[in-house]
Amino acid sequence: MMAIAKEQLRQIISENDINSVSDVYELFRESFKDMLQELLEAEMDVSIGYPKNAKDDIITTNKRNGYSPKMVKSQYGEIPIEIPRDRNGEFEPQIVQKHQRDVSGIEEKIISLYARGMSTRDIHDQIEDLYGIQLSADMVSKITDKILPNVKEWQTRPLEPIYTFCFLDAIHYSCRDEGRIVKKAAYVALGVQLDGTKDILSITVGANESSKFWLGMLNN
Repeated sequence: MMAIAKEQLRQIISENDINSVSDVYELFRESFKDMLQELLEAEMDVSIGYPKNAKDDIITTNKRNGYSPKMVKSQYGEIPIEIPRDRNGEFEPQIVQKHQRDVSGIEEKIISLYARGMSTRDIHDQIEDLYGIQLSADMVSKITDKILPNVKEWQTRPLEPIYTFCFLDAIHYSCRDEGRIVKKAAYVALGVQLDGTKDILSITVGANESSKFWLGMLNN
């Protein structure tokens, strides 16, 4: 690719309001919102006994009944979500409970779902840690089955052949590892396409930030 003049880079940054940290958080916000919605859908699947797009011939005493809009507060700002409803009014969401307006504190746990290993066990453990309550094995399994395809799709999606430039940064957070609370880092690569569109290229969780880990992530 032909080198881009500094003046062009400055123009791209100015026109697209590109700042490494804020842009990472904005894209995290969208990822967080999508995954939060998927978790709510998975909870409804478990509660009502069948998936959203199942055929109408399923025999059940209860059915889905649309959504209720809700605005919740997170460390990424306010986020609009849609709470699924059932006809009998029996659905009690756990990830965003009734009257709960603040979901701060679970953002990193949800984002880390994108960065964890591909094994079902990794996602299974993260779901249990995310909810912070004892879930039935069936519910954890069904939620895992619901969101795992989304995680795999994101991790294996094709990237653009060319990015104008990239920002690299790491976000540090605490997590539970074999019963202990440890500090880890989410290594993030943010790419800017030729038209100024921003895209998170990779999220990789590792130990505390180091040049050796950065090298491995970039090689990968």
